Amino acid sequence: MSRILIVEDEAVIRTALRKLLERNKYEVAVAASVKEATDKHKLSDFDLIISDLRLPGAPGTDLIKLAGDIPVLIMTSYASLRSAVDSMRMGAIDYVAKPFDHDKMIAAVKQAIGKTESAGKQKKTSSAGSAASLVSGMIGSSAVMKDIYNRIHKVAPTSATVLIHGETGTGKELVAKAIHNESPRAGKPMISVNCAAIPDTLIESELFGHEKGAFTGAASTREGLVAAADGGTLFLDEIGELPLEAQARLLRVLQEGEVRPIGSVESRKVDVRLIAATHRNLARLSQEGRFREDLYYRINVVQLCLPPLRNRGRDIVALAEHLLKRYCVQFGKPDLRLSPEAIQAITTYDWPGNVREMENAMQRAVILCEDDAEISHELLSLDLDMVRLIEEPESDDPFAQVKPPVKEVGKTPRRHGLDPGEDLSLEDYFQRFVLEHQDSMSETELARKLGVSRKCLWERRQRLGIPRKKASSGSAKILS
Repeated sequence: MSRILIVEDEAVIRTALRKLLERNKYEVAVAASVKEATDKHKLSDFDLIISDLRLPGAPGTDLIKLAGDIPVLIMTSYASLRSAVDSMRMGAIDYVAKPFDHDKMIAAVKQAIGKTESAGKQKKTSSAGSAASLVSGMIGSSAVMKDIYNRIHKVAPTSATVLIHGETGTGKELVAKAIHNESPRAGKPMISVNCAAIPDTLIESELFGHEKGAFTGAASTREGLVAAADGGTLFLDEIGELPLEAQARLLRVLQEGEVRPIGSVESRKVDVRLIAATHRNLARLSQEGRFREDLYYRINVVQLCLPPLRNRGRDIVALAEHLLKRYCVQFGKPDLRLSPEAIQAITTYDWPGNVREMENAMQRAVILCEDDAEISHELLSLDLDMVRLIEEPESDDPFAQVKPPVKEVGKTPRRHGLDPGEDLSLEDYFQRFVLEHQDSMSETELARKLGVSRKCLWERRQRLGIPRKKASSGSAKILS
């Protein structure tokens, strides 16, 4: 059972989070400050520390250094977004913006503990106490990327065939180049072929070559790309799209070390190292008869599984800032920075197109930016439907998800004094409710009616720019 330490000064949130984690089979300890956490507990005894950013005395980020290798998940609010991003730069494994719902918190906890376990396995398989060094041309220092770097260092010096698996845009060709550049074949050519980009009728000719007159249109003899890679590396991207006939020819190259051009009666010996990549499930394709099973086992000697960008934690901001600097130089722009809202969008967006999509977004933002200082979230032009939005709470449980006012036909709305015909967003509803009722309600009553804590109410006032109503001098009422 994984052990988790919660460091939160607000008792309501601390208790609710403890109960939530215990319901999900975690062993939980709590503390109200950094000092209490270090005085009462041994931080190395835990698998994860969840800490609020703002704590009495020392900030929650102090636990990052104190905890050593134990991951720290920072809880923060919209008003502290910039500080949350800074905490990730300081070494926090991730951050969660408050308020949040149960599922999102549990997902963040599972992901953080999963990364820790992966890093622990990596340490056992690598030399004692040594961390995988970075790979030239690749950005990222998260545990999952260090595992990839370590595998690259191990497999590169060998002649083993490598199968790289990952979603579109995760950098499969970049990994293939890294393997080639660290191999004894680095001085020889690396030939890259996208199997999905060549028509089925031409793929065999492109890969294996052909003799003059071998088919209609073959006006001259042509050397194939396999032969061109002799002594070096052949990278076949999207190998799952390779036709079955071409798969049979490729299998002969791997088994016999020779290639026979189309229309030729003679074979040529070749020394080629194969690196293949795909986003498809080749094992399933082979079971369905759409990929040769014998070829699958031939290419699946060493498999590297690249993580999607959304699962790379702190690497997301680091990669975005790296791309920002690159495109500022490329387009002759001054040094730009990401606004807090842009950073929030980047870290909560799902990135279905992964690194390639981020490259396009950052390039577009730099080109369109007219401000000399910041990149706004609007310039990123991200699809809001793909953003993991953080909903607002509905009840006294600070982690419950709030629903916007529901318009019910033929029924009187249960919301306080609002027109049932109005289609209000959550932000509009919150602002309207506070402005209409702050004269007659205390802060405690407002928070209770809205289903949030006083701390959450204060933070949302700050974010939306709604000042607290001051009591008149002749009034005996005191704002709580």
